Amino acid sequence: MTATLAPAPVAPPKPQERRDTKMPHRIAFLGLLAATAVLYLWNLTASGYGNEFYAAATQAASQSWKALLFGSLDPGNTITVDKPPAFLWVSGLFAKAFGFSSWAVLAPQALEGVAAVGLLYATVKRTSGPAAALFAGAAFALTPVATLMFRFNLPDALLVLLMVAAAYCTVRALEKASPLWLALAGSAIGFAFLTKMLQAFLVLPALALAYLIAAPTSPLKRLLHLLGAVVAVVVSAGWFITLVELWPADSRPYIGGSTNNSLWELAIGYNGLGRIFGGSGGGPGGGGTGGGNGNIGFGGETGAGRLFGASMGPEISWLLPAALIGLGAGLWFLRRAPRTDRTRAALVLWGGWVLVSGAVFSFMSGITHPYYTVALAPAIAAAAGIAGSELWRGRGHFPVRMALTVMVAATGVWGFILLDRTPDWTPWLRWALLAVTAVAVAALVFGLDRRRLAGVLVVAALLGTSGYAVATASVTHSGSIPLSGPRSQQGGGMREGTSSTEVVQLLKATVTEWAAATTGAQNAASLQLASGRPVIAIGGWNGSDPAPTLDEFTALVAAGKVRYYVEGGRGGGSSDISEWVAANFEPTTAGGQTLYDLG
Repeated sequence: MTATLAPAPVAPPKPQERRDTKMPHRIAFLGLLAATAVLYLWNLTASGYGNEFYAAATQAASQSWKALLFGSLDPGNTITVDKPPAFLWVSGLFAKAFGFSSWAVLAPQALEGVAAVGLLYATVKRTSGPAAALFAGAAFALTPVATLMFRFNLPDALLVLLMVAAAYCTVRALEKASPLWLALAGSAIGFAFLTKMLQAFLVLPALALAYLIAAPTSPLKRLLHLLGAVVAVVVSAGWFITLVELWPADSRPYIGGSTNNSLWELAIGYNGLGRIFGGSGGGPGGGGTGGGNGNIGFGGETGAGRLFGASMGPEISWLLPAALIGLGAGLWFLRRAPRTDRTRAALVLWGGWVLVSGAVFSFMSGITHPYYTVALAPAIAAAAGIAGSELWRGRGHFPVRMALTVMVAATGVWGFILLDRTPDWTPWLRWALLAVTAVAVAALVFGLDRRRLAGVLVVAALLGTSGYAVATASVTHSGSIPLSGPRSQQGGGMREGTSSTEVVQLLKATVTEWAAATTGAQNAASLQLASGRPVIAIGGWNGSDPAPTLDEFTALVAAGKVRYYVEGGRGGGSSDISEWVAANFEPTTAGGQTLYDLG
């Protein structure tokens, strides 16, 4: 880990020797990608449309270019989803190319996951070699929350891919102090902002610090290069915000989740400071605090132990103890390394990512869901892989070997604890993990230096998380708050809407611009997906957005553009519309659902 631990210089290998060494690693890398693709794509459509809210937006994007641009919930462009639309650009174009289906909704995220694993491998390899890169890629792919998110239609899959791309570009920039590569890193973060807004910026401190410390150029040039990267962030994120703000409000959809039809307000309010401090925005999600009351779907209690708790622990924390221990040991052993040392720069980058994002997720008091922690998965995997690889190389020195031993022991014990939280699921696995960990620890303590020991260490590190990841892939998930593990979540903490066959048939027979309107996006999404016809989600996600207004809705009805109003859903601000409908039209029943014929 330091200059004193480095092996003695040897003659460089001949070209044929280099080829012979590279070939096994290339085969292993291709195997990693193939296995990841199987894990993420296998039986993918068993989950149906996954999150119907976003699936309906993908359906709308496949039918309307304007809906694709803005991320509208319906092709008639009444209101958008409560996030910026970059991830819907991908799934919408995918659905346009291959036709709208369950596979078209879910496959983009799976492919983004495979790409993210490959890109993480490439990033770690540039600083720490193929062995560390293979471990990091495998650990990332097998993190349960990563398996969950890359098999589900939420913005987080594209967010993570873009953040890993920013890390890759930063590492490339570090090699020769390249302002171009650093600007590309900023551009990746800008588009990540257009995927999930301020969460994308959580990695910026780590990327900037690594470049400031280790780029091989003068301090002034480092600062100027970072300034250029900031400009790239602003331009790549700001163009769309400017477009939305300048677009006439009466010819575009209402910005769902905002209080004043502004994408900028959505970024700063509900999807920004509201997430950190609680209760801001018009928004979706229904509630002020996300972490209290032990609610597993909302992150559990805030505090330093949140990432290890019942809510977030099984999602992300399998290798978190190893990453933290490895970061501490690695930075200590490298404390006297040259300023431009690439291994230390990598630890600063990935460690800063873990610490900043982990602290925010641990203490944010706004709406918080366990799956947000997927943003930590690549950094934890990379930090554990880099630190573990370096400690393994320096294991001939007793303090280094002891640090590696502690990493392995902590990983095995914590994996046992996590598996013990679901005692009825494959109980043998946790005991097998403990046994393998004991063998690895004993071998390290007594200095049994065999090459096959490396394989035992990898098994000890990945056995628990891989079992939980495979279990996650083997069950179906739906709703708005999916959780990893062996439990199938139908609704995932938030009930999806349901539609009777009779109502669906009535909607299919309509020829109006909108087949129906209903309160809240859950019910509207279910009706739209089942019928294939546009449905107005009055009030957006939970019915509280001021769109459409009563005047706008009555004008649509008067113009003959909406055929039915279907009771159901949830909402508060839109009650004036339901009251107006009930006062002016006669109700009827179809399949147990009450609806009004507005035609």
